[in-house]
Amino acid sequence: MSHFRDALRKSTARPISPRDRQWFFVPYDQLTDQVGPLSRCSPTESGIVIVESTWKPRQRPYHKQKLALVLASSRAFALEQAARGVAVRHLAGDGSYAEQLAPLIEELGPLTMMEAAERELRTDLEPLVQAGVIRVEENETWLSTPEQFAAVFRDSGQWRADRFYRHMRRETGFLMDGDSPEGGQFSFDPENRKRWKGEPPAPSVPRFPIDPIKQEVVDLVAGHFKQHPGRLDVNQLPSTLADAEALWSRAVTECLPCFGPYEDAMSTASEGLFHTRISPLLNNGRLLPRRVVEEVAALDAPIASREGFVRQVLGWREFMRHVHRETDGFRSLPRGHQRDLLGAKVALPDAFWGRSSGLHCLDHVVEGVWQTGYGHHITRLMVLSNLATLLDIDPRALTDWFWCAYLDAYDWVVEPNVLGMGTFSLGDLFTTKPYVSGAAYLAKMSDYCGDCAFSPKKDCPITPMYWDFLARHAETLDGSARMAMPLRSVARRSSEQRAADREVTAWVSATLAKGGQLHPENRP
Repeated sequence: MSHFRDALRKSTARPISPRDRQWFFVPYDQLTDQVGPLSRCSPTESGIVIVESTWKPRQRPYHKQKLALVLASSRAFALEQAARGVAVRHLAGDGSYAEQLAPLIEELGPLTMMEAAERELRTDLEPLVQAGVIRVEENETWLSTPEQFAAVFRDSGQWRADRFYRHMRRETGFLMDGDSPEGGQFSFDPENRKRWKGEPPAPSVPRFPIDPIKQEVVDLVAGHFKQHPGRLDVNQLPSTLADAEALWSRAVTECLPCFGPYEDAMSTASEGLFHTRISPLLNNGRLLPRRVVEEVAALDAPIASREGFVRQVLGWREFMRHVHRETDGFRSLPRGHQRDLLGAKVALPDAFWGRSSGLHCLDHVVEGVWQTGYGHHITRLMVLSNLATLLDIDPRALTDWFWCAYLDAYDWVVEPNVLGMGTFSLGDLFTTKPYVSGAAYLAKMSDYCGDCAFSPKKDCPITPMYWDFLARHAETLDGSARMAMPLRSVARRSSEQRAADREVTAWVSATLAKGGQLHPENRP
């Protein structure tokens, strides 16, 4: 760690006594001095503790790029704070965060922190919190409070994101004209479903300056975590404040004007299209949700684009956090709800780890994820989660895969996104139907089918898999108003068609389970 250690040693203020300062523990996902207790304390009277731990990457095989982003961002933040005059204590070791903090607390005295966003980190730190040596304050990076969530869903066993979103629009005034939503409606989602055909041109993939700290982190990850999956790319590490500002400037000027209409589109020519790619920096504190929502709401850009962005940050992101927190990570569900509603138990196939499946949509998206740690929400929902759900793949295994693979995945966001929305494992707790489709949707919203050996109209197995999924789970899904039409359609299929659907699903499942590749000539 020579570059980082040397830079930190040259920059860090050295108080006569460490106890002359107020000390804050800053986790890997609270890298900001703009909100929270650190923002209200003079730099010359503040000290921060940054912890690097091999304990976290031992929990699951995180993408190498994700590990590099966590380390590079934490180190950049430490150096930025040292430059402000904040004292910095940097810990690195094999112990958990609590195990490394405990001895330091004896030296420095009690630490203050904002509430950890991740349940996993809260659990690790709980003994120190209970002992009173870590004082926890409200996490001010969020745009909403648990009290606001409770006010919307008081005495309700079902939570709905659109209801919460409308409430938060009214509460905050974002995109509101008095009591009415700007543009006359709260959501422009129905209008934001255009296929992208190459025009307007998609923004290029963002790249960031390489500095010795970033290079050192990449070398460290490559050397110490070589068994972890994924590609490392030092050009794709937005770790410094300057990087964050550059990424946000790109988002505002190049992405957001066209974001809305094409937010559901997928293309082999551009993994992100007009998505901003800022979610990793929203989730680690380098960009603050309030700032980006305020600035987008004030932009001179189409309302469909501005509303689509605000809905994802103010609505979906905040809602998912509250649902996860309210249920203690789905360990305590409201009465009448259950985990694993569909009983899916099939093992996650090697196709998700990079082995070719023969389905171009799946193989293309998976390759992109392991190359970059990125993919926008529709590829996650309607390719990866859709196919896993149609095959009855274990939702917990799929969730853990998402947690490992994506740069922006933390427990509070990945578990509700995959367990609750992507796989319908939690039933109608906060979604109204499974997000599943046949090949027609993928052909409509992407160009993936053009490079596939299968034809979406003739022999793509995804369509019979869709019908078979509906037939298998018809009894469980019966009663959902949004599933009434597809369930009536599957009921009209003949016994011969249903048998053929089952045979195709069994063939796909068995082939992928063996690590094999699907070919049209082998299709039942």
